[in-house]
Amino acid sequence: MSDELASSTSKDDKNLRHRLEAALSNGLNTQVEPRAYEHDDILRIVSELQSLNKTDYDDKLILAGFTLDAYNPGDDPDDNQACETCMYYLVHRQFCELPELMLPVKENWSCRLWRI
Repeated sequence: MSDELASSTSKDDKNLRHRLEAALSNGLNTQVEPRAYEHDDILRIVSELQSLNKTDYDDKLILAGFTLDAYNPGDDPDDNQACETCMYYLVHRQFCELPELMLPVKENWSCRLWRI
């Protein structure tokens, strides 16, 4: 990847991340629960996400249940489900590479498709 393309992607990611954060901060009502712990739940949510246009960012946030803070199921105070601990999170790019999402995110955000 050329330096120009890399910096363009970085700038685009930053701008979109800011837009997504603003939507969540301004009260976008997302489907935080039920969490997708079971295979059938994962398939259902992924199928819904696949039906969206790749630029339907608000709908992606809603269906994936994004939050600005790590989700904690409540049974263990140390069991925080944040993007930074998800297998789809690219640390250096601050990006979710789940094919149905492909969104710039922040490390402390969370969604209901979180995976270790």
